[in-house]
Amino acid sequence: MDPESQKLLEENLALSKENNEMLHSIRRSMRMARFMSILYWVFIIGSAVGAFYLIQPYIEQLKDVYSGANSVLEGF
Repeated sequence: MDPESQKLLEENLALSKENNEMLHSIRRSMRMARFMSILYWVFIIGSAVGAFYLIQPYIEQLKDVYSGANSVLEGF
């Protein structure tokens, strides 16, 4: 193999290795972004469920007050 071809082949190999490293970095970043997105939505949904769990007794109490007031008004 002549020196010119050898040099081009080595440059091609170096560029391929650099490209491979960049692709691995991009994949790693995508995995981390996906994990953070899932964690974000778990936090949002968990907060909503937790808030409902904490507020539920007050909602039930308001329903009872409303039904009691409704029955009193129907009595008139």
